[in-house]
Amino acid sequence: MEERERTGFPEGFLWGSASASYQVEGGYQEDGKGMTNWDTFVRIPGKTYKATTGDTAVDHYHRYKEDIALMAEMGLKTYRFSIAWARIYPQGNGQINEKGIAFYRDIIEECRKHQIEPMVTIFHWDLPQALVDAYGGWESREIVDDYVNYAKTLFQYFGDKVKYWITLNEQNIFTSLGWLTAQHPPGKFDDQKTFYQVNHHAFMAHAKAVLAYREMGGTGEIGASFAYTPSYALDCNPINVMAKRDYDELKNFWWMDVYGYGRYPKAAMAYLKKKGFAPHLEEGDEEILKKAAKEITFMGVNYYQSCVCEYNPLDGVTPYGTMNTTGVKGSAQEVGIPGIYKNPANPYLMTTDWDWTIDPVGLRFCCREITSRYGLPIVISENGLGAFDKKEEDDKIHDDYRICYLKEHLKELEKAIEEGCDVLAYCTWSFTDLLSWLNGYQKRYGLIYVDREEEEGASMNRYKKDSYYWYQEVIRTNGASLFDK
Repeated sequence: MEERERTGFPEGFLWGSASASYQVEGGYQEDGKGMTNWDTFVRIPGKTYKATTGDTAVDHYHRYKEDIALMAEMGLKTYRFSIAWARIYPQGNGQINEKGIAFYRDIIEECRKHQIEPMVTIFHWDLPQALVDAYGGWESREIVDDYVNYAKTLFQYFGDKVKYWITLNEQNIFTSLGWLTAQHPPGKFDDQKTFYQVNHHAFMAHAKAVLAYREMGGTGEIGASFAYTPSYALDCNPINVMAKRDYDELKNFWWMDVYGYGRYPKAAMAYLKKKGFAPHLEEGDEEILKKAAKEITFMGVNYYQSCVCEYNPLDGVTPYGTMNTTGVKGSAQEVGIPGIYKNPANPYLMTTDWDWTIDPVGLRFCCREITSRYGLPIVISENGLGAFDKKEEDDKIHDDYRICYLKEHLKELEKAIEEGCDVLAYCTWSFTDLLSWLNGYQKRYGLIYVDREEEEGASMNRYKKDSYYWYQEVIRTNGASLFDK
């Protein structure tokens, strides 16, 4: 678009940071908490880097007051965190664990005491193992009622203190890695029929929770957070342009259209019916999805990278290439769907040590596309850089690379706002270092360095990285410091 005078970030913009319960809390069997699917999955040999677990994580369960004090010192405006379902309902349903309620009430109150807006994610991948044992978890339609019951419990206890609610985190990721590539629980490979049915159950859980929130008198902001990887056609060859279109239908719009419109994209549904993978919808489902789409108030976006789309021949690459979980650059493999698309490397972009493309413009692209397609406000619920950070002898952590990454992304976000996108919040991933799921603790994302490696027993002491002080100044100036010479 034509260059215009910079408008800056709006007054009241929510400068934030984020975490997830399994990745930071620890205390995995304390105070009545039940076991989760992740507590079980990480104990399968070979599933995580150096067999790391979230048993202790970075001990946020015992150190949350210290962590929130550091947030307050930074000037953070919002803290996005998730609630562990198994802390509230150890068996997934039935008896409420009052100590779990008390823990999250304390976190919320601690945030509010420091004028930090709590932003709650209802489900961030850690499912009570009891529901997996009882009926297969997300594979059964029964999960919808149990999820809605759990969500309503959170609305009942915390609805007067929490204005921002995220129903599901990265539904597209936990389902694809769980049922297509076997890298996340339940560890199933190429189960495409179940994959799409699981997603439909998750959509129904999201929709019914949104409607329940409104029926209970909730007037806050509510939506889901989607792991959005925008796509670029390799070139102007029509076959590659159509590959991009097919990618978007199957990898992006399949989720965002349901959140934003309450319906599945037609071309993608036609393809899945032909393949025999289309989900079964019960009578009334379409109406519920459409009704809920009118009640959400934002589209949540977790943005890390973009991708390139090229036509993939029938004998081409599959969706099951190796993912880089070690930080050995260049070890990730090209993936795609035979006969439809593949995702080659982008020669114009650098990558992280985990082979994720670094594309600040992609964040602006995301916002522009959501604004044009759905007309919804946007919450950037995650954006950050995983890297090998080093603590020096003087306890300093010089992460200039992270500062550069965040700065360039925020400058593009400011352009998106200038171009008409309504962006409510921006959350770095993450506030402290944490367990990076399959990647262990060596892949550090935080603004705060936590003294621990893959092995247990470290001090867990917190140290401010250079990026902490940098983001502190960004917040203090409401983004103006991004443009200092």
